[in-house]
Amino acid sequence: MGIFLLLFIIMPIVEMTILIKVGTLIGALNTIGLVLLTAVIGAALLRHQGFATLLRANERLNSGELPAREVAEGLILAVGGALLLTPGFVTDTVGFLCLLPGSRHWLAAQALKKLVVSSQHQGFRFTMGTGEPFQPGRGPRGKDDIIEGEYTDETERGHDRIEKR
Repeated sequence: MGIFLLLFIIMPIVEMTILIKVGTLIGALNTIGLVLLTAVIGAALLRHQGFATLLRANERLNSGELPAREVAEGLILAVGGALLLTPGFVTDTVGFLCLLPGSRHWLAAQALKKLVVSSQHQGFRFTMGTGEPFQPGRGPRGKDDIIEGEYTDETERGHDRIEKR
């Protein structure tokens, strides 16, 4: 928690200092234009990279795989987009690093590696509504999982419709 508070205090000061220095070198209007240009370029890059990541996630889902890497990359893209909308050159630099495929893949791999390691140390425990541990194939308090109901086979109806056309 302390590091985030420190970032929220120090980052604006660093950004203002750099914006003032750049403004004295190239002028205030040019500095504002440069900040707006990075936001526009970042938005276009975010749209392109986000769409590509979404397509990869959809392909993995269709093949029956879990799109964990794509989800991690999507979160990194969201952070990068937010940083690009924040005025300043330091946040723009970090935002562009989040949007570039090479650095984004590396960040996602590091995040997933850390997630796997942390989950191995802490472990997971699945519980049912009763708070008792879940055991596959068994219901709460040792009862078998039985679900009663009725169903209608829709494949026959769909086949008839195709033939009638």
